[in-house]
Amino acid sequence: MALYEGVQPLDVVGPHDVLAGATELFDATGRGGGYAVTLVAERPGPVRGAGGLGLVADGALPESGPIGTLLVPGGPGSRRFGAESGYVRWLRRAVPRADRVVSVCTGAFALAAAGLLDGLSATTHWRYAPVLAARHPAVDVRSDPIYLRQGRIWTAAGVTAGIDLALALVEADHGVDVAQDIARELVVFLRRPGGQSQFAGPVWDTPARQPSVRAAQDLIHADPTADLRVPVLAARVGMSERHFSREFTRALGTPPGDYVERVRVDTARRLLESEQLLVSVAAARAGFGTAETMRRAFLRRVGVAPDHYRRHFAAVPS
Repeated sequence: MALYEGVQPLDVVGPHDVLAGATELFDATGRGGGYAVTLVAERPGPVRGAGGLGLVADGALPESGPIGTLLVPGGPGSRRFGAESGYVRWLRRAVPRADRVVSVCTGAFALAAAGLLDGLSATTHWRYAPVLAARHPAVDVRSDPIYLRQGRIWTAAGVTAGIDLALALVEADHGVDVAQDIARELVVFLRRPGGQSQFAGPVWDTPARQPSVRAAQDLIHADPTADLRVPVLAARVGMSERHFSREFTRALGTPPGDYVERVRVDTARRLLESEQLLVSVAAARAGFGTAETMRRAFLRRVGVAPDHYRRHFAAVPS
């Protein structure tokens, strides 16, 4: 984890605790393995983070040797890096030695300044996505996803999304069961797929172990507005409709249509809580065909109509 003055501490501490949790789990079960995490900076010692919280670098930015995962955290300092800053020049030298490169939040600015995101899709905190896009037009900046993977380069959205991304790294390395155990220990959402919107309401659901059902889950969470009828989902994951419905229900305890409606209701709830929207607009953005369809779904699942929910739970008066 490569630190710098003005780093966002949570971008470091969140992923660090996920990786440390994996290591503790392996140690406790006698399986061995885990992660050896090193904090590095221009020089060893204290590094002043955003808000005044200090972190301690174990060593200097390494100039030789292999790197498994190179993590670039965000923070106000990263947005000030120019193409020829010392940190960015080091990144260019270090990236060829890394198996994968990860940025959290505005750490994407450092990767972009190094030219490492040119021609790729990347995400960052939604507030700074327009700035990143204007400053680096060769990067396809996506403001919506929680995290994106482009080959060996991963980028994550703001702050707590670094935890989601770290859990995804652990899952890629060690499987879903390990990632789930760590998420439970940290009391975080068991699953927020990378394609899920930064603004979508997360659903507390255990990811299915069957790859086909898991793929269907990811499709549902990634875009609740898509055509998510059973025939479409079954075709997308390469199964017959009957077999897909049976396996999905067996794996998750609920039929596909019921699951889709629940995800859409959660998405609509978050929209109504955070934005001043007409119910019809929220319905469209959450994937419901009409406001009336959403109203019926709300009455079934929330017990109140959407306009009633908005009046009581909106962050700003509607």
